[in-house]
Amino acid sequence: MARLYQIVDGKPIETQGADARDLSTGGEFSWLHLDGREDGDKAWLACQGGLPETVRSALLARETRPRTEFVDEGALVNLRGLGETPEDDPDPLTSIRFWAASERVVSVSYRTSASIGAVTKRFMAGEITTPGDLLAEFARDISERLDPKVAELGDTIDFCEARLDAKRAHAVRRRVSKARSEAIAYRRFIVPQLHAVEALANASEKWIERDDRHHLRAAQDRFARMAEELEAVRERSALISEELTDLRAEKMDRRALLLSIVALVFLPLTFITGLFGMNTRVPWEQDIDGFWIVLGACGLIAVALSSWFARRHWLKDR
Repeated sequence: MARLYQIVDGKPIETQGADARDLSTGGEFSWLHLDGREDGDKAWLACQGGLPETVRSALLARETRPRTEFVDEGALVNLRGLGETPEDDPDPLTSIRFWAASERVVSVSYRTSASIGAVTKRFMAGEITTPGDLLAEFARDISERLDPKVAELGDTIDFCEARLDAKRAHAVRRRVSKARSEAIAYRRFIVPQLHAVEALANASEKWIERDDRHHLRAAQDRFARMAEELEAVRERSALISEELTDLRAEKMDRRALLLSIVALVFLPLTFITGLFGMNTRVPWEQDIDGFWIVLGACGLIAVALSSWFARRHWLKDR
């Protein structure tokens, strides 16, 4: 549903539905937010001859990445933030696109951004009165909502590093893989978003005021910190995966060593029992104590081999 937010005579006014798409009412500042899932909103936007063709195409595009591009006297800005219903969107971050110019902003989203509600409340409270205020508020809110999510990934890696043990290798590997995949998905959008906010903060547009630049640079700093944290999560995840692989290899080596020791102990015993099990006459065949003599010899060989393994410190690696 289209929503029009305006500052008229210093007071914020909200209009919803089809009437919201009428921008002829004027006002000191207008912000029109369109729902890309509504056919009426898309049809209205496609017919707006007052917008450059590249801007209309960018606002209607289904696949976007964060960027800031200056066209004529306005700015085309794409940002990505957390959505209210992440289960409905395969991407971890929801896109919202802006066309900002002096005294008006047109925004489009195909999913409900979690920042829309908070920014709308500030607008209706009279705290947003210019396009620069609006873009800076979105950048600030998006960065503040994303910061705990990124920090949570770092905490997960800290937890996995503390529990790095062969006995917990399977559970740790599963958590590390999930954290790493999430970090890659977030970094895909946060790094270009850092550059988009930086370009907006350094722009020379008159409708971006000094306070707006301050808020944009603060958001830029948070995005830079998040990008560094995500890169650290990715690298630490790779190191943990390597350590888990080494632990598994060591565990398999210990088991192989144990099996080899057992095989070496029983190999000569198997030879002796096989030798005395042949269908030929053997020593002590007629001796009533012959069985016990052979059994004692096998025991002595087993003890001798075990003692030799112990002196070689092979048994300590078990």
